[in-house]
Amino acid sequence: MHKTVIHRPGSYDRLCWETHPDPIAGPHDVIVDTVAVGVNYADVVVRMGLYESAKKYVGWPITPGFEFTGRVTEVGSEVRDLELGTEVMGVTRFGAYATRVAVPRQHLFALPRGFDTRQAAGFPTVFLTAYHALFNLAHVREGETLLVHSAAGGVGAALVQLARIARCRCIGVVGGAHKVGSVNALGADVVIDKSSEALWPTVERNAPQGCDVVLDGNGVATLRESYRHLAPSGRLITYGFHSMFPKRGGKPNWLKLARDFLMTPRFHPLQLTNDNKSVLAFNLSFLFHRQDLLDQAMTRLLRWAEDGLLKPLEMTTYPLADAARAHRDLESAQTVGKLVLLTHR
Repeated sequence: MHKTVIHRPGSYDRLCWETHPDPIAGPHDVIVDTVAVGVNYADVVVRMGLYESAKKYVGWPITPGFEFTGRVTEVGSEVRDLELGTEVMGVTRFGAYATRVAVPRQHLFALPRGFDTRQAAGFPTVFLTAYHALFNLAHVREGETLLVHSAAGGVGAALVQLARIARCRCIGVVGGAHKVGSVNALGADVVIDKSSEALWPTVERNAPQGCDVVLDGNGVATLRESYRHLAPSGRLITYGFHSMFPKRGGKPNWLKLARDFLMTPRFHPLQLTNDNKSVLAFNLSFLFHRQDLLDQAMTRLLRWAEDGLLKPLEMTTYPLADAARAHRDLESAQTVGKLVLLTHR
């Protein structure tokens, strides 16, 4: 088998395409020959050596990747409900940038209806992230106003679709005119292009009483104002810090990281109580032990896909061996939807 291996942190040249022995299935494992692998911004942060769960669970060397699709080629002795050749979608805590993976049976799922194998490879991570943020943390209610930063990206596009299912009013924020149409097509009620209009005055015009939920993966660039623009009893959900990282070059600027760390707002419990607001944060890679949450979320997401309520995201594809180009494009903040690596089987 072949896989991408990062031996030490750095730029795109740290993504090494290597030959390795095939994985061995344990009793409850399934071996899958991958067809497509989803790319997430977390993979970029892993490569830079700044992803905490990668340090905790794997260390160096590491193969990035959280999601994939493929065909079952081997099952463990205790797996009795999958046939060889079955097309599946799966999640894994790292290791997906490979032509063959071994994962526990409970981390494999049927492909969402209406999604091909390439589109399905970009489904699990972003939709699980969006689901957890909206339904497990924010507990959104019909009629609430949501502000979604980076609404044209993977998680943002998933949030816009789930907001529509929850019957919430959705204000999506994008960083370029070329992204507006895709977010409108997903069902956003308002799309703000912050490259051509002032972000926060436009938010205030569209949500004069404040937003019930703000979903912010930017970090220091927007967190303070995101909190300020919450309505009473509003919830700020943070799940990333993209603005701390470079848009070109592939290496972190340590001086900027230090400055942004110091500039990141701190929320004191007394302040939160007096403001009647909440701040919640999570990282999906730390939730793999909660099989109950995974099963519940995937059951509902797959049912919504079956009912035609979820659409495949716009997609850009690359050869699996060319992960560096995908990382470079993703970091640029110019992409729309999902980036997917293909094994060309």
